[in-house]
Parts: sequence; C-alpha cells; structure tokens
Amino acid sequence: MPAATNPVDRDTDAPVGRDTDAREVTEHAVDPLLDLAVDALGGARRDGQHTMARAVADALDSGEALLVQAGTGTGKSLAYLVPAVHHAVTSDERVVVSTATIALQRQVVTRDLPLVAGALADHLPRAPRTALLKGWQNYVCRNKLEGGYPDDEPVLFDAPGRGTPSDLGAQVLRVRTWAQETDTGDRDDLQPGVSERAWRQVSVNKLECLGSKCRFFSECFPENAREKARQADVVVTNHAMLAVAATGSPGVLPEHGAIVVDEAHELADRVTAQATVELSVPVIDHAARLATRHGGLPAVELTEAGARLGAALEDVPDGRLRGGLPDELRLAVTAARDALRTLVTALKPPAGADTQAEAGTKQAQAAVLELFEVAERMLIDPVPGHGDVLWVARSEPERGGGVRLHAAPLAVAGLISGLLFAEKSVVLTSATLTLGGTFEPVARSVGLGPGARKGDDDDALPPAPSWQGLDVGSPFDYRTQGIVYVARHLPEPGREPATDSQLDEIAELVTAAGGRTLGLFSSHRAARAAAEAMRERLDVPVLLQGEDQLSTLVAQFAAEETTCLFGTLGLWQGVDVPGRSCSLVVIDRLPFPRPDDPVRSARAEAADRAGGNGFMQVSATHAALMLAQAAGRLIRTMEDRGVVAILDPRLVTRRYGAFLTRSMPPMWPATDRDTVLGALRRLAALP
Repeated sequence: MPAATNPVDRDTDAPVGRDTDAREVTEHAVDPLLDLAVDALGGARRDGQHTMARAVADALDSGEALLVQAGTGTGKSLAYLVPAVHHAVTSDERVVVSTATIALQRQVVTRDLPLVAGALADHLPRAPRTALLKGWQNYVCRNKLEGGYPDDEPVLFDAPGRGTPSDLGAQVLRVRTWAQETDTGDRDDLQPGVSERAWRQVSVNKLECLGSKCRFFSECFPENAREKARQADVVVTNHAMLAVAATGSPGVLPEHGAIVVDEAHELADRVTAQATVELSVPVIDHAARLATRHGGLPAVELTEAGARLGAALEDVPDGRLRGGLPDELRLAVTAARDALRTLVTALKPPAGADTQAEAGTKQAQAAVLELFEVAERMLIDPVPGHGDVLWVARSEPERGGGVRLHAAPLAVAGLISGLLFAEKSVVLTSATLTLGGTFEPVARSVGLGPGARKGDDDDALPPAPSWQGLDVGSPFDYRTQGIVYVARHLPEPGREPATDSQLDEIAELVTAAGGRTLGLFSSHRAARAAAEAMRERLDVPVLLQGEDQLSTLVAQFAAEETTCLFGTLGLWQGVDVPGRSCSLVVIDRLPFPRPDDPVRSARAEAADRAGGNGFMQVSATHAALMLAQAAGRLIRTMEDRGVVAILDPRLVTRRYGAFLTRSMPPMWPATDRDTVLGALRRLAALP
C-alpha cells in the first residue's frame, strides 16, 4: 500500500474528528439539559452524544428497547444519564442503571451522576435523588463484626498457608475501625482493601441475614442501601445484580420502570455465570459440618452421600454429559438431594436460642437449602435444546482440587427478556454492540425480537420486546489514527503456546515501537512464553499479568513509556491507557472459545439443530466481540496513533474473517510487515 496513505505519517495536528450525524434535527427536550451537564464537566458539544441522548429519551418514553453503539470518546455516560434523570423525575418512574465493571460504576457514582443531578436540579420539578445498590455481601455486617455469629470454620477452597492468623486478625481489626467511620459499609470504599478471606469474616449473604431480628437492624448497611434505592429516582447497580434478578429473584432490585445497561455486551455472560452451579464433595461436607455445628443435627446421611458422589465423579471423564447424568452419578446426586431435603426440614433454632445460635442456624440453613436446590436442578431430565448443560471438571489445586459436577443454562435470552426486561423500557449501550456489522447477535443474546429465545421455555415468559438499533459512531477517525495489521505470512496457530515465528514477529514489532506494547494472549502459557522470550531478546521492560496486582501493572505500563505489558483475558477489556505508552497492541490469535467449552459447544449444537449456523452464532460471535474489545484498547483519545497487530492469518484467509473484521474499529488495513514496521518507527521517533 502506498506510504503516503499511511495514517501515522499524517500531521499529528490535523483534524481527525468526524460528524456522526450531520442531519438537521429539531432540538429535543434533552438537548439543553445535556449542554448543561457537558458545561458542568468542562467538555465540548459532541453531535454523536446528542444523537444518543435524544434516542435514549425517546426509548424511555416509548417503551421500545434501544440498542445504541457509542464508540470510545462519544461520552455515552452523560448521553444516557441526562435522559435517565429527566425521565425519572418528570415521569416519577424509577430508572435502574447497570454497569459491568467496578471502574465504570465508580465513575458513574462518584463523578458523572452527581454532576448530572446537580446541573439539572434547577431545571426539573425537583432535585433528583440517586442511590448505589450492590449485592448483600458487598457490605460489612455489623452483627457479624461484633460477634453476633459463631466463629467461621476454615473457608472452602482456601489455599494452605495463604496468610497467617495474625494477618487475618489485623485485617478484620482494620475493618472494625473503618465500620465505625463509614456511611456506606461498602467494601469498595475501604482503601486499601482486605483479602477475600478477611472480608468473609465480616459479611453475610442475604439468606444468612437475621433481618429485623438483628440487634443492628436499624444500622444495617445493606438494608439502608436498599431503603435509599427505594427512595431514589436513579439507582446505579451492576450486572451481577441484574443477573440475580434475571435468574428468579426480582426482589433484589427496587420497583422500576426502566433499565439502562452500559457495557451491555457482557450481560448474557454475566447471567450465565450467575446461573452456573456446582456440586462436589467439599461443598457437601461443608454443608454437613454447618448442619452439625450450628444446627445440632447428625449429618451422617449427607456425609455418606457426599462420599458416594465423590466415588461416582472419579469414574466420569472430564467434559459434557451429553445424555444427562450416568446411572451411578444420578443415584449419588439423588442420595445427596434426599439427605439435604431432610436437613432443610429439620434445621430450626433450638427453643430459647440466643441470637448467636439463631445466626448459626441461619448460616446452616442457607448452605443446606442452596445445595438442595442445586441437586434438585441437576436431576431434571434433559430435553434436547432446553434446560441445563451438565459437565464434570477436575479443578485446579488452588481451588482445593477434586472433581466437580457443574450445571449452566443452555440459554439465558428468555431469562433476560422475560424476567428482567418484561414491561420495562430498556436501553442497552456499549462501544461494542454491532458484531459483523449488525446488532442482531447481541439482541439475540438478550432475548430481544422474535426467534431470539431458542432453548428457553417461551410459553412461560412474556412476549419478547421489539427493538431498534442505533450506531452514533465515534469522534475518532480510525483510518487516520490506527493501522490494523494482519501477519498474513505467519502459519496458522496450532496447539503450542507460541511459535518461533510468532516470537520473531513480536520482537520486531516491539523493537520498532520502542516498547509501548500491550500484548493480549489467548492463554497464560502463551503470555508467559512471550514475556520470557522478549525479556531475553530485548532491552525494554516487560510486565506480565499475575506478577503483581493488575491495577499496579496497568499503572506502571501507563507511567513508563517504553514498558510492555503482556497478559490474558483481564487485559482484553477495560484497560484504558491513552497516549504513547500504548502505541502497539499485539493479539496472538483469534479469540475463539475453546472447543471443549461445555456451554458454548452445547449452544452451537443447539443452533445447528434449529437450522442456524452454530459456529457463526456462538464461536465467531464470541471471537468478534473479544477482538473488537481488544482492538479498542489502542485509540482512546483524539491524539492517539498506533497499530493493532494480529498474528493470526485466518483473519484474512478464512471466510469468517470478514465478519470479524467488520466488528472491529475501522482502522487502515495492512498485511505488509515492512510498511507497518516503518510506521511504528516513525511513531516512536516523534517527540
């Protein structure tokens, strides 16, 4: 390709913005309100932001679902918060706003939403009321902190030697001091934080809570957060809470008439994760010990059922159970189910029990009831195309080892649209909602539109909402700011974590870029192999995910311009490093799911049986989403320039490559290595 058209050779001061919607439009009611919020933030008017705000306002008023893709730099948070606040106050209809990541939630709660509420307060019938709502275990429990629950036994899956008792005690003491000062009890407000094990010593889940019987009920942090949410116009929560609501616990959210889902491309996976359960010897033994210790009940029958389950699981190979549970495993799960049912019925606080004894009984009841429901669910006979996917997996040593039986729903689209979106105004937004150039894959994943619920029990659910899609573009001119380079000359990736030719390619690219590289790999083995090789070959710092806290590594990568950062899935989404520190993003292979992934392989087979293309609907769609997210790490501001280098030739040699390419930001395409190396060298030489 001619060097003159190379985007990184352009004058870096040249204008690169583009008008995403140049049509003349009549001013909408939210336009002046959005201007007020943008002025309060010290920003400038963006046409795409206004286009989105108008569409969100119309969707909230009409009740029709809206999918709106807003590229990085659009300012989508204000574009949905302004109409959400306006709608909630003027219609007296509560709006729930959900984010997937803690970082975005914190930005919305601490900066964007207070700014919008303050800017709009004098222009609405009354001042907006806002609240933050999280799951029960995200808040410290005053009762547990003050000894209102029996001492915890050693926690399931804790690795041996992970922290000394004195370390744990010091952390709990710090939480106790903080609990006297905090207004929220929210774990994320505790800085620095404490370990997962320490937090379990000071928190309870909803089933373990004593409710109004608790001596600290009037001071209960999670209960107070829920009361504030019941009084608020706009409630900010997270996808985990939406997932709980979608899987049969709608009461976790306050009454509301509208939902705005940011980072909506992650919603279906979050609901799947929430609905995934397991049964194993350690969890059964844990429930049996709690029943004996806190309920005073002999749990011999349950312990024996656990041992039988363990023996049956040892005889089953890893992987999906395509025909349901084998006979011996079914008998073992049935025995566990029956023993758990007996304990559920028998577990009651003893007469005259004090509150600590009652709290212990609640803990035992919660553990036993949860396992009973899991076992009952696993015994439901599978129906082709419906129900759960079952599989057996040997777990890693850090999770205690052993064999576990898992179940996950084949489809969650109906749960989302039928239990979460039913009779609500719905707005879904993300920088990545069009896959292969269409909104259809994401709409189908959340049950929007006819035919989106294959695998769900349609008769038991309300009709799927209709929807509209809108892409408001991005203020970035991707073709003049970035190159997407496909190393067509490399062999297709095989099973090995990294080939010599890939390592040679990475070394040349990183050298040309002068470091400044974010390496995104398909596995920890591949990331480690590449990091070790680059440390031997090159004279630039190479950080590796897992060698320190991820936030620390990202901060170091951003601060030290010639540094490289290599890692896996934790880096593919959400990493925001603008500027020259991230001039090169390297992707080792197309991010297809593993062929032995039990849930995705089952979903692909179900799509094939229904007359669709399982590979394209499941595997290619997943790869397109991950690839789009990964490529989005490069251009974060109007000044950013750089290269996304994909070391997998299949992107340009296979038919599905066009679908994946259309899902990525529209950067300048290249396959000539010398052209790309030259562009990287010129970027590195800029002052």
